[in-house]
Amino acid sequence: MDADIIVIGLGAAGSYAAWEIAAAGATVIGLESRSLLHDDGAYAGESAWLRLDEAGSRTVFHPCGVLSLGAPDAPQMQQVRLSLETAGIAHENLGPQQIAERYPQHGRITDEIGVLDRLGGVLRPEAAVAEIQRRATAAGADLRDHQTVTHLEDAADGVLVRTAEGVLRARHVIVSAGIHTPALLPELAAHTVIRPIALTWFAPDDPRPYAPERFPAFIRDLGDVHLFGVPTLDGSLVKAGYDARFGEIRSPEELHRRLDLATRDTIAADVHDLLPGLPPAVARHSVHADLYTPDKRAVLGRIREHVTVGTGFSGHGFKLSPAFGTALADDALQRPSRLDLARFRPSRFDLTAVPA
Repeated sequence: MDADIIVIGLGAAGSYAAWEIAAAGATVIGLESRSLLHDDGAYAGESAWLRLDEAGSRTVFHPCGVLSLGAPDAPQMQQVRLSLETAGIAHENLGPQQIAERYPQHGRITDEIGVLDRLGGVLRPEAAVAEIQRRATAAGADLRDHQTVTHLEDAADGVLVRTAEGVLRARHVIVSAGIHTPALLPELAAHTVIRPIALTWFAPDDPRPYAPERFPAFIRDLGDVHLFGVPTLDGSLVKAGYDARFGEIRSPEELHRRLDLATRDTIAADVHDLLPGLPPAVARHSVHADLYTPDKRAVLGRIREHVTVGTGFSGHGFKLSPAFGTALADDALQRPSRLDLARFRPSRFDLTAVPA
């Protein structure tokens, strides 16, 4: 055996799982097809996380609160309140006038309400993944870059992992390879789609109103516009935009890394309409992609006897990576799960229909 467990895909969740496994004393090899840290992953785009800041080599979390804005009867607003109340997280409920007075950066406030999560903030994804990988390596994980996995083969005592460089054998494998997962686990192809996600940044004339101490990270739903963003972390650019408007693609090779001018103009107009202090022009943008399930819930758990999968994060993966990584490690190590994964198991899908 080359390792007890091999982790394929070293994004945030995969890297976190490798760290947990190594910390538990098992031997683990992590394989990443690109460099260990790159800007093509679903986690990229500058945005238990407090554990990384404690005695870490870099700051990954910037507390500033998270403000959810929407109609009083909107299901997502009710869910935000319920989640915060159930978890006992400090928060504040705001009426329309309070929103307008405290956060004038947001325009067109009518009857909307706000829920301010006081413990929320901004994560720097690249810095966070780098810190996770550093700690995984320090715990004994063998993380390898530029390792393209071509095929998984079930064996009596584990799994053969075939790469362009050769074959590795492990007792168990975790596949958390983002949009490349269906190529390795074709039984998931019928239950997932690849959707591009665009991230956009704007350069206000005066960035001071968008500093973290004055402008919480936010999510806003108004009509058919779903907006999200974070304060400026560099004193210059403000991240704001939306996703899920760019259709679906059939394979990772179809992903275009640039938005056409018309799409950029549409996003800029919507952002400027709701955040009038931001100019109606995109200063910078990037396009990534994630794997989506029909119910927009992650796929977490055992999919074959010696294979665990973590995929289909549906645009929600990075912020939940500590939980997802822990769940993957628990499953691979066959230790009691600390999380209730019933709603996320692969078995909720019919996995018998495999594409030819």
